[in-house]
Amino acid sequence: MNTITASDLIRLFEAWKTLFAEEREFLISLDGKVGDSDLGITMSKSFAAAAEAVTAEGEAAGIAKLLRTAGATMARTAPSTMGTLTATGFLRASKALETADGIGTAEAAKFWTAFRDGVAERGKAKVGDKTLLDVLDPIARSLEEAAASGKSLGEALALATTAAEDALEATKSLVAQHGKAAAFQEKTVGLQDAGATVGVFIIRAMRDFAA
Repeated sequence: MNTITASDLIRLFEAWKTLFAEEREFLISLDGKVGDSDLGITMSKSFAAAAEAVTAEGEAAGIAKLLRTAGATMARTAPSTMGTLTATGFLRASKALETADGIGTAEAAKFWTAFRDGVAERGKAKVGDKTLLDVLDPIARSLEEAAASGKSLGEALALATTAAEDALEATKSLVAQHGKAAAFQEKTVGLQDAGATVGVFIIRAMRDFAA
């Protein structure tokens, strides 16, 4: 698959819905180590609602409106920190792809760059703070490089996923600076960040879908 169309995007949200339902308990457990254990609930709930909303919109809505609908639905359904950040990411991505008929490599780069910037601004975080941003930044950078070098969507998403997985592993050496995890400080060293894990799940499912 070299381009994700509007109908494909609806099916991708279904794939995300299934993924976060399957990983619900894992995310609850991971988040519970230094957080409040609600991450798995938040993500499964928000992606289920988003999948239902974009299906109701239908492919005629187009890429941007589908992303906007997903983001707005997530914001209403799961108004927790992570729910709000994820919603912001999709809303920013919808603006970046306002005129897009499909998502190829160049559009994927715009999608993830806007997603990253939205999360950074809304969460007031920076790379190295042990957050979702620590995987969003390498994803965006990898896709920008892939777009500049003319790589296919499948290859570009595979490279971005590898970059994200490497970055997730690197979060184990970081000290949490935000949210409830920040209260644990040095105790967070050795643990992979729960929010960053969500970021890896999102890009990994996108890669698998395009493949």
